[in-house]
Amino acid sequence: MTGITYVRGDATMPHGKGVKVIAHVCNDLGGWGKGFVLALSRRWPEPETAYRRWHRGRAGNDFGLGAVQLVQVGSYTWVANMVGQRGIRTGSKGPPVRYEAIDTALGKLADATAGLGGSVHMPRIGCGLAGGTWARVEPLIERRLVARDIAVTVYDHEA
Repeated sequence: MTGITYVRGDATMPHGKGVKVIAHVCNDLGGWGKGFVLALSRRWPEPETAYRRWHRGRAGNDFGLGAVQLVQVGSYTWVANMVGQRGIRTGSKGPPVRYEAIDTALGKLADATAGLGGSVHMPRIGCGLAGGTWARVEPLIERRLVARDIAVTVYDHEA
């Protein structure tokens, strides 16, 4: 196991060679308009388009908490839309993050990334607008990805 590599930088510009999968957490409402998704959309239109189509067709597909959609945006670059938050606002049920859904999605991401022979790159998923804590998310990444010898790089954006 190699562990998680932490770097300062932009997760939409992943470091290294080979296939790179950029992972992030989406909500289950079909909303795309705040947080890390804006950086993704500035770089590539495909992840947002695919996510919105996936949500619209949810009656006939696997869209929902814990689901993952891989979208190819370059020869060696993919974006993983992972549904890991219920709604978009903190309310009586707490923050929208759903750790179980992130855990399930990371398991699916591990299978897909291993199949591509790639590495995973991400911001601190689930810890921005979703309201989660890194102390709860990091062990999920270690168990689902690192334990399978998938290289993971976490990017802390420079303000």
